[in-house]
Amino acid sequence: MTGEGVDRVAQDARGAGLSGRAARWTARVLTIYPEMFPGPLGQGVVGRGLQAGLWDLQVMDIRGYARDKHASVDDVPYGGGPGMVMRADVVAAAVDAAGEAAAQAAGAPVPLLALTPRGRPLSQARLRRLAAGPGAVLLCGRFEGIDERLFQARACEEVSLGDFVLSGGEIAAMAVLDGVARLLPGVVGSAASLDEESFSGGLLEYPHFTRPRDWEGRAVPEVLLSGHHGQIAAWRRAEAERATRLRRPDLWSAHRGGARGRAVRN
Repeated sequence: MTGEGVDRVAQDARGAGLSGRAARWTARVLTIYPEMFPGPLGQGVVGRGLQAGLWDLQVMDIRGYARDKHASVDDVPYGGGPGMVMRADVVAAAVDAAGEAAAQAAGAPVPLLALTPRGRPLSQARLRRLAAGPGAVLLCGRFEGIDERLFQARACEEVSLGDFVLSGGEIAAMAVLDGVARLLPGVVGSAASLDEESFSGGLLEYPHFTRPRDWEGRAVPEVLLSGHHGQIAAWRRAEAERATRLRRPDLWSAHRGGARGRAVRN
């Protein structure tokens, strides 16, 4: 990504732009590695949306809120053990600055999300709720984690991408922002495509096919060539249900439970 988008992110990474008005969905990312952004967020439809001003990315260096000449953000853990822990006082100063700027720009507080493997699993429904708001502050942890008192003292939603561990929260934050940005108006060319994706209706997405019609002895399902929209819709629905039932029994159970609940209410 080049031009205005990169210039804006680079400027914000040096600590500028915190008090400016935000007329668009704005992400404020707190990290000790601001140079990692925009990274993948500067590519594809999300990157074009960023460059076009459909959403905004502001990156703050947590080290800018350190209290010593070495810009220290971590210290040894009380009780012993390996690694280092990010200091609550330093992180809180960055969180407060970002939160104040975001609230001032949006006219109301915005969610503060901390990317951590112990958080609540991220869902498509949560991404949609975030996209419906004015923005979010994303806190990227490092080392062994962040002093627990930060979470006790600040209203922070801990979010996880899954049952695995990364070296820091930056990649997880990028995943969250990619998921949110593509839901914003104008970012994805066909808004209708968002309604047929995995998780949009509680199911995984149906399989896709394109040219060539025959490949390595495998043919495109005939129904997709029929031109009969009703039959195609029914086939896709059946395939989505089959994939969900086989691959994600947890989603299938939730989907079936929701369908039964709707039938009872009707």
